[in-house]
Amino acid sequence: MMNNSRRQFLKQAGIGLSAAYLMPNLISCQNKTGAVSDNPLQNIGVQLYSIRDLMDKDPKGSLEQVAKIGYKHVELYGIDPTAKQFWKLSYKELKKILDDNGLKTHSGHYDMSKYLSKSHTDKEDLAVYFDAAKELGQEYVIAPVTPMFDINALKKDDYLYAAEQLNKAGEQAKKMGLKVAYHNHFWEFRDLGNNATGEDVMLAFTEPDLVDFELDLFWAEKAGKNPISIFEKFPNRFKLWHVKDMDRTKSNPIEWPKDGKLPVEQIFKDIKYTEVGTGSIPFPEIVKEKVKSGLKYAFVEQDDIYMPNKMESLKKSYDYVQANLIK
Repeated sequence: MMNNSRRQFLKQAGIGLSAAYLMPNLISCQNKTGAVSDNPLQNIGVQLYSIRDLMDKDPKGSLEQVAKIGYKHVELYGIDPTAKQFWKLSYKELKKILDDNGLKTHSGHYDMSKYLSKSHTDKEDLAVYFDAAKELGQEYVIAPVTPMFDINALKKDDYLYAAEQLNKAGEQAKKMGLKVAYHNHFWEFRDLGNNATGEDVMLAFTEPDLVDFELDLFWAEKAGKNPISIFEKFPNRFKLWHVKDMDRTKSNPIEWPKDGKLPVEQIFKDIKYTEVGTGSIPFPEIVKEKVKSGLKYAFVEQDDIYMPNKMESLKKSYDYVQANLIK
């Protein structure tokens, strides 16, 4: 929930955010110890959305292959909240497959689009998500995206509402020994005025003990943001990363339109993913700041894999991480 000082700020200044306001609040919320005991990259996971077609066809066989590559944990997506299943598997069945292959799942992406939307009253039932996470042994229930109904219509008030909703979800999750987190794309980094972005708003108005963030390194870079600068501005808030690389032929950052309207379709046409370590994102430099980030879990992700053998692609990314990012 929002504390009184933040409410007073809103009354005085609308929701215009200034660096002078952001930094003292964020620093005061920083975990003073901050240190991570080991390198999360050494035990890297994979976001299974990367192989969604394979998971749909053969979840058991796909998870077996993921484990053989060397991945230690997987991030889930695509819950069927009515049937209470993933890939037509009950939570119990899925947990057994994971256990049989030495895999854990620390987090999952759970749709909260309507829950985070001011204009929707038919919110998703978060209790179903929390129950699934508990049965699977997860720590994090992650909102993978802001309301997608009209990205260009999202204003500061919308992000502030999302922050308050995340705080409420975080309070519910905390009672069950869970935590809520938010995963970004590119539009959260659009300037909303006063040099504040939607991501800034959500970071400033969520409570660190209730809400963490999952930084998608690809989308931050595509938005023209330096992940290291983000960690410096919001230390210890990014406990999870998506380690995703950008093809060098499509590495130009987004040119933000002056009128603020995002040509979303055109932006997606100017995107190409690649295996970790073969693209333009400077992972070795970013990884040096993992403690400042507060990193706990990292996941290889590639939204679209162009190699014929998708498991070979996942192995190529895994091998790069092990050879270059765990020193």
